[in-house]
Amino acid sequence: MAKPKGGLTAWFGKGPKGDWVDIGAPKKKGKFQSCGRASTKGSKRKYPKCVPRATARKMTKSQITSAVKRKRAKAQGVGGKPTMVRTFKKKKRNGRKAWDNKKKN
Repeated sequence: MAKPKGGLTAWFGKGPKGDWVDIGAPKKKGKFQSCGRASTKGSKRKYPKCVPRATARKMTKSQITSAVKRKRAKAQGVGGKPTMVRTFKKKKRNGRKAWDNKKKN
């Protein structure tokens, strides 16, 4: 039977639409290790923060540091499920709404 060519197969598979990497374990010269680790026990690597390779390339060093720090600060594997953390932190607004600025002008 032929493999399906889209959906999750393309998302998690190798190639331009997949290829997930661990941004918390960088290699030399800006490259990334593949996502995951063999086992939690005996592994020197800390908990991975995985993103698609295309997203990892676009991220700045401070964005990577922030995402990894937020991921590792949460308890992992609660209820047998992985803990999800946003890759990009939402920007805080200064408390004003957009229509407030229009009224004053």
